[in-house]
Amino acid sequence: MTNKKEMTAPNVSVGADTEQSPNVCTDSITDLKQDFKEIEEMQKEMFRQMQPSYLKTVSMADLYETDFEAQSALIDNLLYRGTYLFVGSPKVGKSFMMAQLAYHISTGAPLWNYKVKQATVLYFALEDDYPRLQRRLFKMFGADGTDNLYFATQCKTLDGGLDEQIRGFIREHPDTGLIIIDTLKRVREVGGADYSYASDYDVVAKLKALADSCNVAMLIVHHTRKQQAGDKFDTISGTNGLIGAADGAFVLSKEKRTSNNATLDVTGRDQPDQRIQLVKDPETLVWNFEKAETELWIEPPDPLLEKISNTLFTESDSWSGTASQLCEIIGDDIKPNVLSLKLSINANRLLKDYDIHYKASRTHSGRRLSLWKDGVSMCDDRDKHFESSSTV
Repeated sequence: MTNKKEMTAPNVSVGADTEQSPNVCTDSITDLKQDFKEIEEMQKEMFRQMQPSYLKTVSMADLYETDFEAQSALIDNLLYRGTYLFVGSPKVGKSFMMAQLAYHISTGAPLWNYKVKQATVLYFALEDDYPRLQRRLFKMFGADGTDNLYFATQCKTLDGGLDEQIRGFIREHPDTGLIIIDTLKRVREVGGADYSYASDYDVVAKLKALADSCNVAMLIVHHTRKQQAGDKFDTISGTNGLIGAADGAFVLSKEKRTSNNATLDVTGRDQPDQRIQLVKDPETLVWNFEKAETELWIEPPDPLLEKISNTLFTESDSWSGTASQLCEIIGDDIKPNVLSLKLSINANRLLKDYDIHYKASRTHSGRRLSLWKDGVSMCDDRDKHFESSSTV
C-alpha cells in the first residue's frame, strides 16, 4: 500500500479559479505613500522640536486652517470660561454672590435675565466652615439642594499642590465648569512680602494656566483697597498685575455699607463692559437684578449663519461633507475655502446663537466639514447619518 502524505496547505492552481484570501490588503498604494509621508513629517517635526533653538510658531495660513473649539458661556454675556477676579470690600456680600453663582450654574437655572449652562461647580470656601455654609445655603435657597455643587473649606497653596487637587477633582467630575477660590490670599504662599507687579501677575497667571488647561471658568475672590478711584477696577487691592493676568474682573460695590443696593461692574477681554444694579433681599440675602445701566451691544444677524441654520437643520440635526458641497446646498456665491474660514472664525457665534457645533477635519480625500445641533451625540451612528446627509 502506498502511503500518502497529508497535505499541509491547499493545492490550488494559479488560474482564474483561485479564491481570493479574505486578508488581502485593500489599501491603495497612494494611501500607503501618504501615510508614510505623514509619519516622516511627524518624525522631522519631533526632531526639530528637540533642538535648543526651537521656537514654536504658527503661520497665518496654518492659523486660518485651524479650527479652535467653540466655547459656550456659563452665563450668557456675563461669565465665560477663563480666569476672573471677583473683588469687593470686606463684608459687602461677595460670598453670598459666589454661593448664588455656584448654585445657578450647578442647577442650570437662569440667573436674573441671563441664560445659564449647567455644569459641576467646585467652591473653595476657605474663610468659612461647613456649619456656616449650611446655614447660608438654606437661608438663600431653602431645601432644594443639588448634587453638582461641591465645597472645600481647606486646600493646599498654589505652589504646594493646589493644581493637583483641582485636576484630581476634575478627573472625578469631568463636567466641571466653574471653580471658585474664596479668597486669593488663602492660596497664595505665606511670607510673600514682595507684592510687586511681577509677583501679582505671576500668581494669577498660574491660576489662569490651570483654568485654561482644564477648560473651566475660575473666579478668584479678592478685596478692594480703601482708597477710592474714578475707575472701579483701579480699586482692586494690589498692583495692576492681578487684573493684567486675568481674563476679566467683577467689582461689587456699595455707596453705603448699610444699604441693600449694590453695583456690579464687569469687564473682560472677550465681552462687553457692563454695570448692573442689584438689590439684596433682606430675608434670603439673595442678590436680585434691578437694572443694567449699560445696554449690551447685540451683533446683527449674519446672513451666512442664518442660511446654514435654516437650510441644513430643517429636517435633520447634523450634516457633514466638503465645503464645495455646502456651497452648492446653501446656494451662496462664496468660495469653498472662504466658507470654511468663515465657519472657523464664527464657530463660537454659531454655537451661541444657533446651538450648532462646527468642526473641520483632514482626510485622505480632503477637508471635511461637520455641523451638528447641540445635544446630538458624537457617535458612529451620527457619522453614518453624515454620509447620507452630505448628498442632500
